[in-house]
Amino acid sequence: MSPTVVLIPLAILALIGLLIASVRIVREYERAVVFRLGRLRGPLGPGILFLLPGLDKLVRVDLRVVTLTIPPQEVITRDNVTARVNAVVMFRVTDAVLSVMAVENHAVATSQIAQTTLRSVVGRAELDTLLAHRSDLNEDLTTSIAQQTKPWGVEVQVVEIKDVEIPEIMQRAMAREAEAERERRAKVISAHGELQASEELRDAALTLSECPASLQLRYLQTLLELGADQNSTIVFPLPMDIVGPFLAAYSDQQSTAQRGLIHDITNHATAGTSGRP
Repeated sequence: MSPTVVLIPLAILALIGLLIASVRIVREYERAVVFRLGRLRGPLGPGILFLLPGLDKLVRVDLRVVTLTIPPQEVITRDNVTARVNAVVMFRVTDAVLSVMAVENHAVATSQIAQTTLRSVVGRAELDTLLAHRSDLNEDLTTSIAQQTKPWGVEVQVVEIKDVEIPEIMQRAMAREAEAERERRAKVISAHGELQASEELRDAALTLSECPASLQLRYLQTLLELGADQNSTIVFPLPMDIVGPFLAAYSDQQSTAQRGLIHDITNHATAGTSGRP
């Protein structure tokens, strides 16, 4: 067998191997940043790419939204309360070339920027704002992180604070404060209720005083309500305009009797004094 006959199959196999090695498939959600001898060829794909082995270097960039969890950060709030805060960041690459050329690792860089920005923004807020008004802090975090990652071709879409951990002593203090606030509100509501009830009673008394017959109807209605319980207690209210004359007459009679008694005592004392030698 001649050497030419042996070399032809080897050359064919080498060509097939080179062809296979030069083929790359880029998915729809990916872009390929290719460097040929160190020079940028630009983003390529999606589809089939043919590269020169040993001359071209391919860097795949994922264009899908990436969810990045920020580990818990020790933060001191504006009112000097220590808290542990963690968050989640959602971002996507909008420029594949910048994500490779402008930063070494855009995911790690975004994570570090998110951690430092989280500590900075939360440190400027008070604990009540951190617990009750997270939406404002989330918007501030999103804007701050997006401004720093935009030159890297990274778009930050959402930043959400997931959890806030505070010391147990502070939790007990907040529970006592909430309990005291609820008691204060209950007392204020009760006082307002008493005030409104007194105003309504005053208006009812003025209305009833304009028509004495309405008082009699009210008395009869009260008796009807008491009789519905089938109890043995009998209540018979007497209006003051009926009892008043009897009380006045009794009072006059007592005054007359007291005056007569004083008169008798005075006469007796006078007679005793005149009879002395």
